[in-house]
Amino acid sequence: MAKKETNKTQVFKNRKAFHDYEILETLEVGIVLEGSEVKAAREGRVNLKDSFVRIIKNEVYVLNMHITHLSTTHSTYRPDERRARKLLLHKKQIEKFYSKVTKEGITLIPLKMYFNSKNMIKMQIATAKGKKLHDKREDLKEKSMNRDIQRALKNY
Repeated sequence: MAKKETNKTQVFKNRKAFHDYEILETLEVGIVLEGSEVKAAREGRVNLKDSFVRIIKNEVYVLNMHITHLSTTHSTYRPDERRARKLLLHKKQIEKFYSKVTKEGITLIPLKMYFNSKNMIKMQIATAKGKKLHDKREDLKEKSMNRDIQRALKNY
């Protein structure tokens, strides 16, 4: 039997975050996962679309992140697919983020989850400020104009 080749540069992005928020500051953090969740992440069964980060009792959790379990996982050991997963930060980093989040309009969001060079799962979180509807429209216009310009330059 041939061994299945896995993609070690898998990156799961939260594309909706860049559309809905203005990113202020980013940080790479560790994440606490169970064994079956790591296997599912290697298979590409991660969805960050509606996830968000909360600070609860001086601990940081990512909520509403969906990791679909594998069919080979035993039913008694299957974790909840949308359970709260703890993020690993230093105490000073947590205090710094907490002081920023208590300000009006600043929130913590996960941007992407990936395997680093040591083959460990890391998550990139960011402090962000929500965009207004007109800002979103301006961004869409700018993206479409840049796309048209690139297309015209390619054909020229």
